[in-house]
Amino acid sequence: MKKIKIGIAINEIQDAGDILHNLPISYIPSGYVKAVQNAGGLPILLPISSPQDATDYVSSIDKLILAGGQNVNPEYYNEQPIFDKSLMHNQRDSFELALIDEAFKQKKPILAICRGMQLLNVKLGGTLFQDISQDEVIKHMQAPLSRELLTHDVITEYESVLNDLYGDTTKVNSFHFQSIKLLGKNVRVTAKSQDEIIEGIESEDNSKRFIGVQWHPDFVYNTEEKEQKLFNYFVASF
Repeated sequence: MKKIKIGIAINEIQDAGDILHNLPISYIPSGYVKAVQNAGGLPILLPISSPQDATDYVSSIDKLILAGGQNVNPEYYNEQPIFDKSLMHNQRDSFELALIDEAFKQKKPILAICRGMQLLNVKLGGTLFQDISQDEVIKHMQAPLSRELLTHDVITEYESVLNDLYGDTTKVNSFHFQSIKLLGKNVRVTAKSQDEIIEGIESEDNSKRFIGVQWHPDFVYNTEEKEQKLFNYFVASF
């Protein structure tokens, strides 16, 4: 049986440290790959490239995953950054925005995680809170606590994919300084934390299908059955 090809847009770093001879590397946390494999999908890694390559990349896959990572450049929603510019990756932004555009054109579903969810909202005309750490009631950047520790509750919306998969409430990990502010066009909020931070989104436009989560199921897919279920659903049913 032919496997569903899941494109995973990957990240890069200019200095990988002594163990890798300080080389620049293209990479993705292995949880994305392993969770897709567990779900019966075939992971296809998509390295940062020219936006002009997005058409060919998306043509070669069935579905797209947008992963976590750097802050989205606020210029895309008409603001100047209030954080260190080293926390952005402009080439990654432009390439992944082109991937989103092409996935919509080719009607291929998207699973957007953490930064990926934020970028998707910006692509659809939304904005972000650049730094929620000053006002947060719940600690949304749990480091240095373990990535496997589930630190706060999320409440899902009735008649949503996230409600079907996670129930009315679920506990999640949390590794973000930014969050969605104004929603993009045809974006529906389907999960929030108890302090009203948007934790999940889904599409209200059947021609542009996506699920977004602010937490990291890729960190705990192998210890939390509900998180593997998200990948199972995306690969096999969405």
